[in-house]
Amino acid sequence: MYLNRGFQMILGIANLFVTDMANTSSKIWATRIRRSKPVIFVLCLIPVSILAFDIFTGNISADPIEDITKVTGEWGLRLLLITLAITPLRILTKINQLTLLRRMLGVFAFFYILLHFLTWLVIDNFFDFGRIIEDIIERYYILFGSAAFTMMTLLAATSTNRMVRWLGGRRWAKLHKLVYLIGILGVLHFYLSVKADITEPVIYGTVLAILLGFRIWKKYSPRTTGN
Repeated sequence: MYLNRGFQMILGIANLFVTDMANTSSKIWATRIRRSKPVIFVLCLIPVSILAFDIFTGNISADPIEDITKVTGEWGLRLLLITLAITPLRILTKINQLTLLRRMLGVFAFFYILLHFLTWLVIDNFFDFGRIIEDIIERYYILFGSAAFTMMTLLAATSTNRMVRWLGGRRWAKLHKLVYLIGILGVLHFYLSVKADITEPVIYGTVLAILLGFRIWKKYSPRTTGN
């Protein structure tokens, strides 16, 4: 009951700020968002560009593998959470055209997570599959991370319009709900891999819990059931 009331209050406050946005025509919003895509594309490349620059200029710590793993993993998780935030933002702001950004953000999340995985597979373990299998069995955070990466690879492979048509919209939508499980596994992977300060994974976990809570509330709220 309190959770339901809390979300209703948040929605009420948000509606005060989004009235003007809702009144703006959908065509105008679509144009604005399409024009913003190149800017967002460049912004998403900044972390990996800075990382590459630091590597080639030697401006990196004594443990470069750890640095690469940390930067790629954290940015992958951040972009995944931003992707998950698109639907709540769309509902709160009534700007349906925000979904135009979701695929690009999701692909960038996969790009960083792929770099994170390859750092572990190639640079850290150099394709030593005996050691890799041992790590997956003995370390839960690697097991969770590997499972999340496998599922995210599936989602990335089925993200094209052609795959949507081949699978059918309903089946495609059900498959891509795996992104929520991927988010949970990603946060657990980060939390269990941290040896000391757990502040960052707790923050990400809190953000994920809010996003999941909003979706659950939206699904089961009496005012929105059936929508």
